[in-house]
Amino acid sequence: MSSWVVIGSADELANGERMVLQIDEKFVAVFNVDGDYFAIEDRCSHDDGELADGTLNGCEIECSRHGAKFDIRTGKAMSAPAIVDIDSYEVKVEGEELQLCWK
Repeated sequence: MSSWVVIGSADELANGERMVLQIDEKFVAVFNVDGDYFAIEDRCSHDDGELADGTLNGCEIECSRHGAKFDIRTGKAMSAPAIVDIDSYEVKVEGEELQLCWK
């Protein structure tokens, strides 16, 4: 069952910025792209390394180690060497709170 988790204030994550947080045993990267918020598992499915430190181009993030690309809206693997999608999470703003739907 999913539940909404408060992950901070919407003011804390300015346009173009990202933050990484840990929920249970997973690390999650949250992005603000032009006022829209997206969240993905902070794990490249190619080698299990961190993904959030990669280059963000629009809604696509490129892994800094081997160049695999993922869509931050869906977690879909967009280029080799990654062929396996990663988890994505719905994010919303309620009042001033930034909330993530945790599965």
